[in-house]
Amino acid sequence: MATTKKTKAKRTAERKSTRARTARGSEAAPDSMNAVELLEQDHRAVEAYFDGYEELNDDKAKAELSEKICLALKVHTQIEEEIFYPQARKATKDDDLLDEAEVEHAGAKDLIAQIESMTVGDDLYDAKVKVLGEQVKHHIKEEEDELFPEAKAAKMDLEELGKTMAARKAEVTSELSGKQPSARSADRTKVSVDRAAAGDKPSSATKSPARDKG
Repeated sequence: MATTKKTKAKRTAERKSTRARTARGSEAAPDSMNAVELLEQDHRAVEAYFDGYEELNDDKAKAELSEKICLALKVHTQIEEEIFYPQARKATKDDDLLDEAEVEHAGAKDLIAQIESMTVGDDLYDAKVKVLGEQVKHHIKEEEDELFPEAKAAKMDLEELGKTMAARKAEVTSELSGKQPSARSADRTKVSVDRAAAGDKPSSATKSPARDKG
């Protein structure tokens, strides 16, 4: 039993360390990361959230962390579907892998909607959070083992794509958390997202159009 307690304590410490590193990385400069690094940072954060949820007993703490989980996943899936997946589909030509990823997203969204309509303590609430965590971790493994290596091999412009995704992530987070971004910022990011989905370099969307001289 002593070994079990030590192992559990070690894992708890490791999870706390991971969350701390994730927080520091997020505060540093997300727009300096490439697209894959940005998505992997999201993966580590949400994995830490799910691990943390399993350790909680207080309903209020569970509700707060569940809200963070749902928000993080909604933001993450949205920037993947709007920006990363279209570019990855075009570059890798792997429709089967991208189709599966989108179906997995749909399943996660359904569970998120169910969880958000419930209250901590309701029948199956904890079970649904647990199943969501299992599904998300499976999805993460497939992305990191298959999709991301294919994206790198296809020589996608991950650096510029990362900048577009970081800007869109900040905007979507503000929107979903109830803090509306400025109209100018929204218009600029929309143009960037539209061009990225169409296959143009993300950087072309962030530059101001040159004024005609004369």
